[in-house]
Amino acid sequence: MSLNDVEHCDVVHKHADVVLKVHREMPDDDKLYDLAELFKVFGDSTRIRILFALFEEEMCVCDIADSLSMTQSAISHQLKILKQSKLVGNRREGKQIIYFLADDHVRTIIGQGINHIEE
Repeated sequence: MSLNDVEHCDVVHKHADVVLKVHREMPDDDKLYDLAELFKVFGDSTRIRILFALFEEEMCVCDIADSLSMTQSAISHQLKILKQSKLVGNRREGKQIIYFLADDHVRTIIGQGINHIEE
């Protein structure tokens, strides 16, 4: 790919105020790395399906597996990743573990994602 194939400015004119603002507002590298890792978790369709199911209703592993036509083992593996990423939480109810979206931020991310692709 040559430079002619990529849109670019025809004149080099630096906007120091814009660059300074971006530099001031840019999170540090550790935060950006963590953000990239978070979005990697959203990059798996099985995990997205689980999150969407939990967007609708709190559920146990067996109900999630049944809803998604998958094995409990496969769901449990993905739930572990989602829990480590602080996207889902759980609580014990008798002999069952009930899973739910960790907080309203996760609900917002899923909702905004759906809205974005439906535009």
